[in-house]
Amino acid sequence: MIKPDELIIMKAVAICFKPFLKPEEALIYTNLGRTQFAKKCEESGVYKNNSGYYKKDDIDKMLAGEKVIMIASDRRSRPKAA
Repeated sequence: MIKPDELIIMKAVAICFKPFLKPEEALIYTNLGRTQFAKKCEESGVYKNNSGYYKKDDIDKMLAGEKVIMIASDRRSRPKAA
């Protein structure tokens, strides 16, 4: 379980400095639950990279209601969003 102090620190780091977010940080950044986040990612075409991180720019586009355009070869190499 994440402690409240750790949650505040993670949120600040996720919002301010990191171009790539861990799945837990992405959940905090978007203020969505796991299921809602996974559904939005699938609808918008947002996927984790090979290292297991989400690109913050893609998440911003998803929250703005835009679709993330991917090249077909990228889609095969990227696993589905959590």
